Amino acid sequence: MKTKVKKKVWIPAIIAVTVAALLVIYYYYMSSVSGGKPGMRPPGGGNLPEHMGGRPGGRDGGGNGEIFNTLGTISVFLGAATFCWFWFKKKLRSPSMLVRKAGKLFHSLHKLLGWATLILIAVHGLYFLITKFQDHKTFSGLAAFAIILAISGYGFYINKVRNKWMRTIHRILGLLWVPVLLLHVGGSAIMAVIATLAVGGLVWTLERMAEKTMKPVAADTL
Repeated sequence: MKTKVKKKVWIPAIIAVTVAALLVIYYYYMSSVSGGKPGMRPPGGGNLPEHMGGRPGGRDGGGNGEIFNTLGTISVFLGAATFCWFWFKKKLRSPSMLVRKAGKLFHSLHKLLGWATLILIAVHGLYFLITKFQDHKTFSGLAAFAIILAISGYGFYINKVRNKWMRTIHRILGLLWVPVLLLHVGGSAIMAVIATLAVGGLVWTLERMAEKTMKPVAADTL
């Protein structure tokens, strides 16, 4: 019985991923009907220029749309910063002082960054949901929002629900969010992924350097 209860914790995640998958399928369907090119966006996100088939003045003709596009871009990098905690979560006793300090900082900011990401995405998405509901990009955005909503939900209940799968699901959803985000945002998401991987590489490098520095000291002590 306990096993069944533990496995039930997967149900919200499965629902969220299913909803996201259906929205992505509908996104491609709408793209084909409207003659759009799925996933084709300029570097840094935004919209296609007019000479490549984009709409004059951006997704909604400029104005407020650019502000809400910027909020969406900011949320992508906030999400990347939130994910960076993964590189530090087991490094609070790292031989590198920089890694330890960064780990404590990311630990203290992880939840705050996560909620900030969710709020900015909600504001960004609500604007375009109201102004451009028929735009096929809206559906890829809704798919991304379905997953980030589930990520936030599991993050909120991790310390409240005693279940070994909570953290695992939280991380899996975080990884699944990336391809959907790449589909919706394009260039900005690519840069955010590269930045996240770069942080992981930097953590690894700093630890190796710290270990090499400590070895001669240990040898001299002996």
